[in-house]
Amino acid sequence: MSQELQRIVPSDTSQIEETIAVNETAHQFYREVEVRSEFNSYCEWYYDTARANREELKKMRGELNIFQWFRRSRG
Repeated sequence: MSQELQRIVPSDTSQIEETIAVNETAHQFYREVEVRSEFNSYCEWYYDTARANREELKKMRGELNIFQWFRRSRG
């Protein structure tokens, strides 16, 4: 091998395989962190939306039901 090529590609294949394995492991780790972060963001949004919906339902249940007046007048 030429001197320049040896600097780019090590002659020891086990070192290449180890470097690739470490790189793949790091990539998988960061992808897992990203997926979990997205999931946590979704869960926070879901719980906030559910809380807001419960509050809105509670408020609606306390309001006067106008439609019930129309049903009484027909029946």
